[in-house]
Amino acid sequence: MSMIWKRLQKNFKKKQNVQYTEELDLPQSSQQLDQNLQTNIRNMKDTLGNSSDLIIREFKIGQNPVYNAALICMDGLIDADFINDFLMKTLMNKLENSEKSDAKSPQDLLIKIKEKVLTVAEVKNAQGWNKLLLSLLSGETVLLIDGCDDTLVCSTKGGELRSILEPVSELSIRGPRDSFTESIRTNTAMVRRRIKSPNLWVETMQIGEITQTDVGMMYVKGIVNDKLVQEVKERLERIEIDEVLASNTIEEYIIDATVSPWPTIFVTERPDVVAGNLMEGRIVIFVDGTPFPLLVPATWNQFFQSAEDYYLRWNIASFIRFIRVVSLLLAMLGPSIYIAFLSFHQELIPSPLLVSLAAQRQGIPFPVFIEALLMEFTFEILREAGVRMPRPVGSAVSIVGALVLGDAAVQAGIVSAGMVIVVSATAIGSFTIPHHSMVDAVRIIRFALMALAASFGIYGIGLGVIMLVAHTCSLRSFGIPYLAPFAPLILSDQGDTILRLPKPWLAKRPRLVDQNKIGRSNNTPKPKPPEKGSNTIKKDHSKRNADET
Repeated sequence: MSMIWKRLQKNFKKKQNVQYTEELDLPQSSQQLDQNLQTNIRNMKDTLGNSSDLIIREFKIGQNPVYNAALICMDGLIDADFINDFLMKTLMNKLENSEKSDAKSPQDLLIKIKEKVLTVAEVKNAQGWNKLLLSLLSGETVLLIDGCDDTLVCSTKGGELRSILEPVSELSIRGPRDSFTESIRTNTAMVRRRIKSPNLWVETMQIGEITQTDVGMMYVKGIVNDKLVQEVKERLERIEIDEVLASNTIEEYIIDATVSPWPTIFVTERPDVVAGNLMEGRIVIFVDGTPFPLLVPATWNQFFQSAEDYYLRWNIASFIRFIRVVSLLLAMLGPSIYIAFLSFHQELIPSPLLVSLAAQRQGIPFPVFIEALLMEFTFEILREAGVRMPRPVGSAVSIVGALVLGDAAVQAGIVSAGMVIVVSATAIGSFTIPHHSMVDAVRIIRFALMALAASFGIYGIGLGVIMLVAHTCSLRSFGIPYLAPFAPLILSDQGDTILRLPKPWLAKRPRLVDQNKIGRSNNTPKPKPPEKGSNTIKKDHSKRNADET
């Protein structure tokens, strides 16, 4: 079966590649610019379709001789005030008020403007239409001079951007209240404010034949494994696609296990979570236009850790993590165990409880499995409706709908009260899992275990759990075992798993992620109480009493 599946995948990829090269015949704009300014402007309008947001400002520059020039930018992507104050005024006033120009040619004038005139921090040359168009569509301003086939590109990015707000999906009571935005530069700056180290490196590339989306790879040099950096870079460079509009597109192309229900790439919107994972030797992938960067490699244990755990005392955080694991088992196995016990193993239920459940099921027209499916699908519909509707209405619909439908179903004799309790407990248990991608995986696994329980009882549940554990043990995330540090068992990495030990005890980074700088901190000595007879507070108090006397 595995060979057949691999062959089907290979044939599908071949068909995709053929279709990609045959249907998409995109124009290549690798030719050089023309020395005639009007020709370049005409080519620019033809390439961009004479778009209404294309701004072309023609003017004269220099003195003795005077050259025709043009500033080109895209409305909405640039800072208009910055262009007016630092480009137009500078170019027209400084060069007009100066004496005879020492520029013997338009190329010399361009060099003089770059080196002596412009007060913009980032100015670069762009030869060829490819670089020019990419810079223009990225929010930069292009300066063209008649008689010169070179151009200057000035960084003037601006426009309307969303401000930094509180996290929506990863709330925290005591931690920071900032979250990522859709701007890749804002996101990298938020991480740099937390890690002020020259070893924090960012490598940026463009992915997407049409969209040319900026994708940044950030890591801490000296902590991260160099082989991991090379592996991530190779996977990103292999992506051939027209559009990259969100980080999910990158995730689906670089993920290890495509058909697995478990998420093997970690997604977050919190800068503090990214900074903490970078210091453990992981790599973060930023995608321009989305506030959800990707963290690799990811382990199963990460998805049960919340940012709030590191702002609480270690014993409270450990207790909360234990509650999450118990809630996971309840959300994944609760309906299956209920179906198996009532359908096949009634002798395992205590007699008083069995009598109560039997009385509740009198008049129910459906088997236990169908009853559970009806309730689970009803709850999934309510959950989806609550998510898609406006926020003030969505929460009311999900809560009131669950109460009304559950009570009405029991009163009508469609489902039993026990089934409503089990499904409600399952839903509440899934809400305690801090990351939505893991919640989605648990939802899929729950339905599969329900089918096995309805077919084979408790033995079906055992078979499903064994298959699930075996599958999870076989997964890897960028070469790292998915169940690390449980399988393989690494005792030194158990301090930040289900239990979180005090920070001074976590002196080493995870071994499977980091291979360079294992040590995280020195063994800071624990403060000790003063010895008997040397209590400085008591001495100061006695001295003060003596002085008062």
